[in-house]
Amino acid sequence: MAKTGNNLSAVLQGLNDLRMVDVPIPEPEYGEVQLKLLSCGICGTDVHLWKHGGIGGLPVTEAVILGHEASSVVTKVGKGVTSLKVGDRVATEPGVPCLQCKKCKAGRYNLCQDMQVIIPKYCGSLTRYAIHGADFCFKLPDNISDEEGAVIEPLAVTVYACNRAGIQMGDTVLICGSGSIGLLCLLTVLARGATTVLVTDISDEKLKIAKKVGASHTLNVKGMSPQEAAAAIEGILGELVDVTLECTGVTSCVSTGIYATTRGGNVTMVGIGNLSMEVPLGTAAMKEVDIRGILRYCHDDFSNAVKLVASGKVDVKPLITHRFPLEKSLDALKTTESGVAIKVMVRCADN
Repeated sequence: MAKTGNNLSAVLQGLNDLRMVDVPIPEPEYGEVQLKLLSCGICGTDVHLWKHGGIGGLPVTEAVILGHEASSVVTKVGKGVTSLKVGDRVATEPGVPCLQCKKCKAGRYNLCQDMQVIIPKYCGSLTRYAIHGADFCFKLPDNISDEEGAVIEPLAVTVYACNRAGIQMGDTVLICGSGSIGLLCLLTVLARGATTVLVTDISDEKLKIAKKVGASHTLNVKGMSPQEAAAAIEGILGELVDVTLECTGVTSCVSTGIYATTRGGNVTMVGIGNLSMEVPLGTAAMKEVDIRGILRYCHDDFSNAVKLVASGKVDVKPLITHRFPLEKSLDALKTTESGVAIKVMVRCADN
């Protein structure tokens, strides 16, 4: 049974309608834990839900608490939970798969047709207290800060993306987009041994950050056609790339990736864009360039993301550019929407 108390939450009531509301503190049921939220990163998905009322064909049909990139501390443990105890700090994997379908049983539960993502029960980290399934909580070692812990979720996306792309030691990689996901892809491919990485964007400021955190080359593609951008990339590198990680969801960038990728390479689409777009599939077919999609991540990707940060192989701290208290969640969303930030972090704890 939920209890009353101080549980300030950023609740999306409807399209473009975010309100700070004191909601009941939830109590954990079997297999669940109660969490005190520590830090929560703002994602482009949060902005899209706020501004457009849904994403990827999934509409918001009732009031939900926004936020899903979170670090928390366990405050209560429900019956049946043996893997966690009060006081454990964790990163949480959002979403609830059915665990019964063929994809779930094959270990690819990210493709579960009944995956529940935008649901009131577990969809909400911009809050003081929440509940979560214990099986989808990942312990954070002491050398990972609360803010770093909140970046584990988007880092897991890029870990999975690099697995899908088959990034290998010595690869030459193009990353389209130097937002937070693009830069996390950059850090991940470098940790996997890619030797040459070129990052594109239309913002010189973001490209400066890409260069700072390890990009071999950067290119501002503003005003370029896909063919022109691909030619410029080949001119800089002296060759076409082995793999493109497309992190913008923009049609022209997908096309650039197809043109810039070598024969037998692949374009892995990390960013979410229009569900229908016009791209040069004939060119991809003639070059045997595979086009691969990704959807979220799986359990090992989360575990490996924690290991990458704990080991020091991936340093996410330079990507956190703006910070707000929970009470200023709307400002955090507006700052993310403006495009001036890389990763906006909200401090949820009230002390």
